[in-house]
Amino acid sequence: MNNAKLGEALRLLGLDQAAARVYLTLLETAPAPLITIAEAAGMDAAELATAYDALVDAGLASAAHADEDVVAPVPPTAGLEILARHRAAEVEESRIAVGGAFESFRRQRLAAYNDDLVEVVTGDAIGPRMRRAWASAREQIRQFESPPYFPLPGATDDALATLARGVTQRVVYSRASLEEPGHLKDVIEPCVRAGEQARVLPSVPVKLVIIDEAYALVSLSIKEADVHNTMLVVQPCGLLSGLMALFELSWQSALPFQGRTTRPGGLPPADRRLLWLLAGGAGDDVIARELGISRRTLFRRLQILMAQLGAANRFQMALQAQRNGWL
Repeated sequence: MNNAKLGEALRLLGLDQAAARVYLTLLETAPAPLITIAEAAGMDAAELATAYDALVDAGLASAAHADEDVVAPVPPTAGLEILARHRAAEVEESRIAVGGAFESFRRQRLAAYNDDLVEVVTGDAIGPRMRRAWASAREQIRQFESPPYFPLPGATDDALATLARGVTQRVVYSRASLEEPGHLKDVIEPCVRAGEQARVLPSVPVKLVIIDEAYALVSLSIKEADVHNTMLVVQPCGLLSGLMALFELSWQSALPFQGRTTRPGGLPPADRRLLWLLAGGAGDDVIARELGISRRTLFRRLQILMAQLGAANRFQMALQAQRNGWL
């Protein structure tokens, strides 16, 4: 790394230009007396003292031995960790300050202009906006998920990356999501295995993604159109509060996709998948297709599961499966 890049790296960590210059000089001449460092850095004694003290405070320099006048750089691991934490704290404070300033502006200046609280996004702009939304999530994503889907390559990878960052993701899927060819295997199950909390309803009232409590993405394409080409971005307001309340009510009534099993050894994945699809209201043809089996084999598996659960029909089987923690 050249001196310019190293100096910029030190600046980004919070050291001023003078401290960075002294550190570079230390790397080139130390161990050496302070007077030698000052001459090499082109500083007077007072300037050097201030810059050198900043390096000591940052854990990047110290006396080389008993003679405190002879100084040298020290292993930077601990010092860099402290600098990085301080810098992260400063960035967080700045983020809060800017966000708070805009919130104050919005409350004082935009309260009378509801159009500013809802933005319409269409066409090719939808994909990048959705990707930025996932990347911006800090604590929680809440979602109603149903076709039609916007063609966004890598969307599942974005969701998995968000889960890997520790962001909670709660999703209510519609029955149509389970019936979409390949969607259960390629999208839903990988996210559930990665920690997504998933539930299912026969239908969802709207296609919706809520990012923390900051804003929501609302699709206008669920029953009204066959393609996903228009989306609303809803900023904090009464509408956003209503959407969050709608999600929580739906979440409470939705059927969990996955839970603990009380059966020794656990439920075979194929049977658990069958129960998921059945509980979601998928038809026999859809279930057989997703499991890659014939209808005859499907009926045989259903009979075995009903016998294990002591159920006389499919409704009782789904109810007993939920009570036993199989769903």
